[in-house]
Amino acid sequence: MARRTSLEDSTCAIAQALDVVGDWWTLLIVRDTARGVHRFDALQRELGLSRKVLTERLRLLVEAEVLARVPYQERPVRYEYRLTPRGRALLPVLVALQDWGDAWVLGDGATTATAGEASAEGRRVHSLVGTRVPELRLVDDRGVLRDPVDSGMPYTVVYCFPGAYARGESYPPGWSGIPGTTGCTLESCTYRDRLDEFRAAGAEVHGVSTQRADEQREFSEKEGLGFPLLSDAELSLIGALRLPTFRAAGASRLKRLTLVVDRERVVRDVQYPVTDVVGSVEAALSVVRRLGREG
Repeated sequence: MARRTSLEDSTCAIAQALDVVGDWWTLLIVRDTARGVHRFDALQRELGLSRKVLTERLRLLVEAEVLARVPYQERPVRYEYRLTPRGRALLPVLVALQDWGDAWVLGDGATTATAGEASAEGRRVHSLVGTRVPELRLVDDRGVLRDPVDSGMPYTVVYCFPGAYARGESYPPGWSGIPGTTGCTLESCTYRDRLDEFRAAGAEVHGVSTQRADEQREFSEKEGLGFPLLSDAELSLIGALRLPTFRAAGASRLKRLTLVVDRERVVRDVQYPVTDVVGSVEAALSVVRRLGREG
């Protein structure tokens, strides 16, 4: 392998960061470990790297304290690779790259909270069907760490939305002019009004946005939702599932989509893009009822 040119003596933080993650395979390894791919052979299958190159990249990431080697088997001792706090702090970088790619490489550069039916990001989201959601924790609107898909019910409906606020003046400037942002309050309140039907069908409802937990709590109390809202402000779920985002008021925001996940953490259904928020709630309820009959 060609010798890397070290930038560690530079006073530029960008150059110093690139000394750690400047190789493109490195960021893809971080991407896949965030998705729940932790073992060497699984990473090799996902990335198509040679064992030699992957070993070298993993060594560099462990030395940089982006990944930690964690034993999962004693005889013989085998390790898996887990993101450290330093590694998880790279998730906003990955999400920003994905957002830029969706907008400027795969799209027309416009700021939007939705997508076309046949878009590349739409295909990416729909490819989640049949995959497992990695185990992770998000802060809910009461400040409690909660698994977004472990609800104690056979199914969990996870609806992701750009943002909903108790007070109109809290919305970012120009919010209503961004395609796909309007309807978050209507969506949440429609889930509230049909919550008993979802639970009778065997599903709990969780709402997810990148808002702060205190903002979500204020909105939830105002509307009397009766189900938890979860904050993905640290982009953990977004990074794990490569969910589509857009930028508004200096923050990454989730585009509107809905996942139906079973108790084995397998995604059973995806709705994206969501253009009819009331219809999407009805569609999610129909999916849960169908799965209950089939299961």
